[in-house]
Amino acid sequence: MTIEDKKVVTIEFTVKNADTQEVIESSVGGEPLVYLHGFNNLVPGLESALAGKKVGDKYEVNVSAEEGYGVRDEALVQEVPKAAFEGIDKVDVGMEFTADGPSGPVVVEVTKVVDDMVTIDSNHPLAGIPLAFSGEIQEIRDANEDELEHGHIHSPSCNH
Repeated sequence: MTIEDKKVVTIEFTVKNADTQEVIESSVGGEPLVYLHGFNNLVPGLESALAGKKVGDKYEVNVSAEEGYGVRDEALVQEVPKAAFEGIDKVDVGMEFTADGPSGPVVVEVTKVVDDMVTIDSNHPLAGIPLAFSGEIQEIRDANEDELEHGHIHSPSCNH
């Protein structure tokens, strides 16, 4: 069986910043990643590179920022008054909040606090970073009807 749309795929992976080779995340020694192929559950560059692979295949894929988490959009960085953070005693750099965006909730990170103004950034933390993925295909199976209907895999703890 090969990786194609509507297959549930289990992979071991390590992802690094392709420029610095710094490890960002790895499943090695932990739980592998299980995803539904063809439903945009991975960054586009990795998903397309995995198509056609078989169980046991190893992969090394460099993914541009455009095919990863996108390019940084400076329009997603804005200054807001501290008063916008009602009920928060102290707003510090690195804090994350959920805000209402044009397409629904978005996570924003505080990147700067100066006097009564707070700079927030709603870019994905990996936006603008080329990525290097490596790993091995561990399992491939047909997706069931519920997984196909919902567009993602179901684990025992999934309640829909």
